[in-house]
Amino acid sequence: MNESSPRHPDPFLFAVVFEGGLGLVAVGLGWLLNDPPARRIDWTLQGVGLGVAATVPLALGVWLCMKCSWRPFLHLLEMLDETFVPLFKECAIWKLGCIALFAGFGEEMLFRGVLQVALASPFPPDVGPVIGLLAASLLFGLLHWLTPTYAILAALIGLYLGGLWMATDNLLVPAVVHAVYDFWALIYLVRLRKT
Repeated sequence: MNESSPRHPDPFLFAVVFEGGLGLVAVGLGWLLNDPPARRIDWTLQGVGLGVAATVPLALGVWLCMKCSWRPFLHLLEMLDETFVPLFKECAIWKLGCIALFAGFGEEMLFRGVLQVALASPFPPDVGPVIGLLAASLLFGLLHWLTPTYAILAALIGLYLGGLWMATDNLLVPAVVHAVYDFWALIYLVRLRKT
């Protein structure tokens, strides 16, 4: 390596610190609101099993989008191939798993465990949960803005994850879905997909 060339941050370390940081932000906000997101996690094998099973329709839907020849999807894949894939191309599989795990739990604790609840709380109980779900999902999509298509997909995924949390009353389920889905997407994009 040439000593004059700039040193780039390790993408694995950056991703783990960033995603783990989101979990810490969730814990901090939960503490400030006196409503810790961790109390919404029921650590059960049933929750893990439901999460793994609920990953299948999500992964299938996104895989079909990646196989679609619609121009916005093709543009998104080109952008991922040029920017995202090279960053993680050299990561070992266990590192991809760690990134997915931190993302799944960090983001779900923040977006579903804190924000969805907080955004629902000012409204009456008959409409509050739906408003919280929609608002948190929209925010989730906007904060995942790489392209308009990616933001829309992320918002729809946020609706799915938030709906799972509402249906199961266990934050473990969407956290497992998010982690397993992210791991599958990382493996598919970085290792399996032919560009």
